Amino acid sequence: MPNLPQQLLNQWGSEKIPFLFIINFATDQGYFKPLSELDEHILFALESFSNFTFPKSIQPLNAYPLTALSPIALSQYAQAFDRVIQEMRQGNTYLFNLTFPTEISLNTDLLTVFYHSRAKFKLYYRNHFITFSPERFIQIVDNVIKTFPMKGTLEANLPHAAAQLLHNPKELAEHVMIVDLLRNDLASVAKQVQLKRFRYLDTIWAGPRQLLQTSSEITGILPPGWQANIGDLLWTLLPAGSISGTPKHHTVTLIKQIENYDRGFFTGIFGYFDGKNVDSAVMIRFIERQNSRFFYKSGGGITIDSDLEQEYQELIDKIYIPL
Repeated sequence: MPNLPQQLLNQWGSEKIPFLFIINFATDQGYFKPLSELDEHILFALESFSNFTFPKSIQPLNAYPLTALSPIALSQYAQAFDRVIQEMRQGNTYLFNLTFPTEISLNTDLLTVFYHSRAKFKLYYRNHFITFSPERFIQIVDNVIKTFPMKGTLEANLPHAAAQLLHNPKELAEHVMIVDLLRNDLASVAKQVQLKRFRYLDTIWAGPRQLLQTSSEITGILPPGWQANIGDLLWTLLPAGSISGTPKHHTVTLIKQIENYDRGFFTGIFGYFDGKNVDSAVMIRFIERQNSRFFYKSGGGITIDSDLEQEYQELIDKIYIPL
């Protein structure tokens, strides 16, 4: 039996065995299982494919399940933010995804929240955490690999919201940097890498609010037989650029120093291989249970032009359950 997860996934890929993979942000922990062997305490949905149906026995939601939150103090956030800006002025990072955990109160359990939440990509993992993510990581269909970086959000009901978002210099700079990073990432595993669509708009639900979200589409061509190297391919692309920064590897080192907490599976990825193709998502919009307490992990991308109070508010605004 292979002793590294990459080797195990390579073996399953070469044998065309469908499997689920869940990988943490640090890429040193994960869950890997053939789809035929999944236990009942791991549920997932990736757009049009899932391993569960909504049970009739699940409790209805009589109220919004998130009842209170205790975010990091602005003064404490400011210390981390100022350190990020200092590193940028020294040329050590240009885009930095800064995140923190927020303790929350729920009036129900994780499984009930999971079933009732609405998202393209959802995962419930053994009453330990749930994610209801709007962001795809990579998709591979017929040897074509695609990634869809998401950067830039704005309230959809604001006057001229689309124009505001698309013409915001900070949001544009952040998006350009992440597109450039992910183009380079795809080029490490694929040929003919192209930017197919740049900064198109999607509408997503953030609790009771609607948000506009800008994304781009980048594609490349994988060599025939890539399935036998699927583990190596995933680890080459990780961690996801949209939730780390650029330059990636040095920024990841700074993230560990500046955030000073364990992201765990938050901002890792999950996905499945169906024997031929792959779909996967970035684990954002994330609630973790620690004993009897619940924590919602959130954050956003920082650039040299970022405003402290706006970034702090974005961290809080991203604490929601899409119902």
